[in-house]
This record gives sequence, C-alpha cells and structure tokens, in this order.
Amino acid sequence: MYSPQRQDFVSLTLGDQYSRSYTNGKHRRQSCWRVSAWKWKQLSRLQRSLILFLLAFLFICGILSYPSLTEQWRGLSDRSIKEDWVEMDNGGLRPIPPGLVPKIPPGVVPGFQDIPPEVMPEIQRPSIPLLPKPPAMRKPPSKRGPPVLQKRGNVSDWQVKDGEEEIVKRDEDGGKEAKTVISWRGAMIEAEQGTELQSTAHGKEGTVADAEKAASLKPVTVKAVDRVEAVREAFRHAWKGYKAFAWGHDELKPISKTHGEWFGLGLTLIDALDTMWILGLKDEFAEARKWVETELSFSKNVDVNLFESTIRILGGLLSTYHLTGDTLFLDKAKDIGFRLMPAFKTPSKIPYSDVNIGKGTAHPPRWTTDSTVAEVTSIQLEFRELSRLTQDPQYQNAVEEVTRQVHRLEGKRDGLVPMFINTNSGKFTRRGAFTLGARADSYYEYLLKQWLQGGKKETELLEDYLQAIEGVRKNLLRQTSPSKLTFVGELSNGHLNPKMDHLVCFLPGTLALGAHNGLPADHMDLALQLMETCHQMYAQMETGLSPEIAHFNLQSSNGRDIDVKPADRHNLLRPETVESLFYMYRFTKDSKYRDWGWDILQSFNKYTRVPSGGYTSIGNVRDPVNPAPRDKMESFFLGETLKYLFLLFSDDSELISLDKYIFNTEAHPLPIWPSTS
Repeated sequence: MYSPQRQDFVSLTLGDQYSRSYTNGKHRRQSCWRVSAWKWKQLSRLQRSLILFLLAFLFICGILSYPSLTEQWRGLSDRSIKEDWVEMDNGGLRPIPPGLVPKIPPGVVPGFQDIPPEVMPEIQRPSIPLLPKPPAMRKPPSKRGPPVLQKRGNVSDWQVKDGEEEIVKRDEDGGKEAKTVISWRGAMIEAEQGTELQSTAHGKEGTVADAEKAASLKPVTVKAVDRVEAVREAFRHAWKGYKAFAWGHDELKPISKTHGEWFGLGLTLIDALDTMWILGLKDEFAEARKWVETELSFSKNVDVNLFESTIRILGGLLSTYHLTGDTLFLDKAKDIGFRLMPAFKTPSKIPYSDVNIGKGTAHPPRWTTDSTVAEVTSIQLEFRELSRLTQDPQYQNAVEEVTRQVHRLEGKRDGLVPMFINTNSGKFTRRGAFTLGARADSYYEYLLKQWLQGGKKETELLEDYLQAIEGVRKNLLRQTSPSKLTFVGELSNGHLNPKMDHLVCFLPGTLALGAHNGLPADHMDLALQLMETCHQMYAQMETGLSPEIAHFNLQSSNGRDIDVKPADRHNLLRPETVESLFYMYRFTKDSKYRDWGWDILQSFNKYTRVPSGGYTSIGNVRDPVNPAPRDKMESFFLGETLKYLFLLFSDDSELISLDKYIFNTEAHPLPIWPSTS
C-alpha cells in the first residue's frame, strides 16, 4: 500500500489521571541549538573568525558612539523646549523681567503660608522663564521629636501636669525656625518647619531654597530674628508665672505652681522693677509699682540677710528711682536702708550677716561669728548712694569703715583676700583659702566699681584692685589641656585646685570695664581669654547650659578640657556669663558675643522654660533627656539674667551708658557721681 521508500509514523500520547501535562518545548530548544551548532561547524575557520571580528567591532563602535548620540538627543529636546517658548512668546506670553516678580500672598502657595510678608525674599529669575516646579512634599512631622527627646522614659509629675506649650525654636546654629509644640512629658508633639532664617542680627545671608535648589539660587538677606523682642517675650513668660502663682512673694516655684519665701518682701518683684522699665514693659511695671505702693512694708518681725537685702531690695529701689524719678521708690529705699543699720553695731564695725528689720536687732549666723568677705565688702555702692541722695552720711560712713579695715588687714596673698572675717575681732579667719568664687567674688568687683562711682578719686580702691588682679595672674591662673583654655582656679594652703565657679565669670566683664577706663591693656587680653572659657562652660555641656562649678583638666586623659562632678551639675539661671558678654560686646562690638548670648537664651527656653509660666533651675546640665528640674526661679533671673541679655542685644549703646552708670552686683544700675559730688 505504501511505497517502501517512504515511512510515516504516528505519535500517540497515552496518559492517565495521574499523569501531568507534558510539553516538549525544551526538546525543541535543544533541537534548534543542535542545528545551529551543526551549521556553525560547517563554516570554515576563516569564516568563523571574520564573523567574530565583525561582531566585536560593531560592539566597540556602539559603546564609543553612545555619548555623542545622547548629546544630540538632548540638544534636540532643548531645541524643542525653546521652540515651545518661542511659540508661547508669539502667542503673547513673555518672560517676567528680573526684579519684577510679584509677591506671593501668604496662603496661596502651599509651603509658604508660615512666611510673614515682610520677610518674603524676592528671588532673581533668569531672563528665560522656567516652568514652576510643583511644591515639594514635606515630610510629615515626626511624632517622636528630635534625637535628644526620642529616648525619654518615665518622667516626673511636673511634666505631666503642665500640658503643652507652643514655642518657637531654632536649630543649633540659629538657622531654621520651627514652630514647635512641646509636651512637658518630654515628647515632641509637632514640629512644623518654616522658612530658614539666620539667627544673627548682623547681616548674615540665608536662602529660602531646599537642598536641590540651593545650587541654582543666589543667597538673599532675610530679616533677622528680633532678639530684643525674644527677651521681652521670655520676661513676660516668667512674669506670667510669678503673677499667677507667687504674686507678692519672694520666689516662684513654677513646676508646683506655688511660691517660696526667704524674707517675705517680694524679692522677685522688687528685683525686676528696673528690668521692666528698661525693657519698656509699661503695663507690668505699673502693676508692680502699685504693689510696692500699697503692699510693701518693712515693718515685719523677720530676719533678712544684710548682703542679699542690700543688693536686691535697696539696690533695686535706688535704681528704679533713678530711672523713673518716682520718689515712691526713694522713700522705700530710705526705709529699708535705715532698718539695715543695726547690722553695723559690732565690736569691730564689721557688720553681722543678719538683721531683724522689725525689731532693729542684728546677729551673726547661729553656727559662727564670722561673716563672709564678699558680703561685708559688697554693700558699699548702695549705702554710699543712699547717703548722697539723703544727705545723711551715716550710711556711707558705716560701709567705708569696713573698706578701710579690710584694706589694712594682714592675711592677704598678693592682694587676694581669704573668704571669712570675724565680726568680733575684725580679722580674717580660716586663712589659706583664696578664690574668686563664692564668698569672695564681689569684693574684687566692688573695688573697681567704687573707684568708678566716686569719679576715679579714691586711689586706695584702685591700688587694691590692681594688686588683686596681679595676684590672680600669679597664683590662680592656669590653662587646660588639650585646648589651652585659661581659667581661674582656687588656692588652698598653697595647693591649686583647678575648679572654677560659674560666679567667676563676672571677671571678664569687670576686667573689660577697667580697661575701658584706662587700666592696663593686658586686662582686656585676659578678659578675652576668660570670656572664651566661660563660653566653653556652656558650649561643652549637652544642654548648652553651664554647671555651677567646673573642674578643668591640666593634663587631660579623656580629651576633655572640662569635667563636672555629679554634685556640681546644676544650673540656677545665673547671670554672670551673660553679664560679661554684655560688657564685651559694648566694648568690642564683636557679634560673636551676641551669638553666644543667643545660644544661652535658646538653651534656657529649651530646658528650663515651664509651660504654665516661669523658668526653673535644673539639676543636671549633662542630661538633655532629663535635666532634673528643681522647681525654683531665682529672683536674679528677672533682675539680672534677662536684663543683661536685653542690653546685649539692644543696638542703643546709650541705654544705660557705661560711662554714666555702674551696675551693682545684682545688675541694678546706679549713676556715676558728678565731679562735684
């Protein structure tokens, strides 16, 4: 039936229910490969070499020609864009000339709603208009907050009670402004980033572009943060807490929302009177004046410290009288001054530390008959001024007798004085310890300032001051390792202790004041060095706030210049560093001192501000997560710290001119006497 030359086959696939579907695709691929291989083998060796060479040549040419082809394609694309713009121009659309960019009303463009119209920069456009980019999508605000707040654990009750507060924060270099809602539980609730602004008040440049646009935009000058107004706002916030929870009392406890008493004389209110006047806070000053007029009475059976009540109350009332001309404050100053005079009724004329202003009696502390040298030698400015105003010499005579005795006393070391003096014998006690910190600091300050107050006529005061500064250089001055920071240590029985109280940071400003008034130029050199050290006491701490006491490394083994012992890590909102920053800026006009002061104010706002009103001292400047608030706002925060910050940032150099006023050790300005006095 079939020809024997042809044979056909029938393929038959059998399967059962357990067999899987079969495909012979793999077999076909293998068959094709075999055919191709068979055909390749049929070519001669020369043919195969030519084909391989040709393929390699084409591949290399393709690689080399790729960049030029890309440029041609890009050029075609650019030309097409330009042609589109030409068509738009022919259709009546023209580029916006540079400098005539219309202002964008707030709220119209997403992302610009937080920029006040007065600080909206005008960005220079190129002559060929560019299509506007869509607004960049912002990253949603982190609910965990910045890194320093992300690891907070359990917190104190005060953090839970005080809720949340909306404040304005800035980054570490003062660059970006962020509207932030802080919960005193320690978590960042919201952080809405605004336009980048420079924190300096001296014309530094900033941009409004993000990182992608920064390369193509010229930096523009934007309105600087109003630092003066920031200080006013801080004062109002502190005053808000005092008025709400401690009105008429000595001190505010801002966390527990109550008050503390020391003398029961409204210390914070009196200390803050001249600050309010200088800051221009008329409403706050008016309500405080009313309290002084109607509520302040010194007819109380209460013991007060002679030194503290003199510098805060007497000094504050005298200063406010000079600034306002209001005799109410002079009358109150006469009253308290007279009631303090029993302190001088001692065998040696060296005053007791405590006075009962109601009974008219005085006594030393219960545990000793000594007074501290700083306390008995830092009341002279106030009592001398009271005599000048009242024409009653008893006040000036009493304090100048103390000055004369200390001037003649034995026991000094190159002009440095011990810390204690006995009220019975009138001699130094516990000799061998010398410091410019607590119990001795303002003795040196008042030597210079009395000389200035009296018109530079009392040469004994100047001689004692100059000798003391040389004594500091010879006995107390050292440098740290590794950064060569100059600091003032303490001498104890011939041994130097490399520790320095924050109180010592009054010294740079005092040295600068002396140099400004004709004292040796190397005093200013020393002031510059010590100012840097006091700045580092803040900058090297994790919170940006200085400890009460710093220990300096003479031979550093850990790479740090400054160490802080656990018992010394507290910060009491002290003013000494910002005081010296004020003097240094007034005399040098170096804007870095303003920047350092601004950093300190921001750290106060970040770590010590209490939402319900007020600021609190803290217990640990090394722990930004839990700075351990201590629930106390010292009166000097309003009387000194904020006042010096305001004067530091003010451009009005005649506002409390340093050629017309001297500040007492509580920052109350008193006039330099006319030459006829």
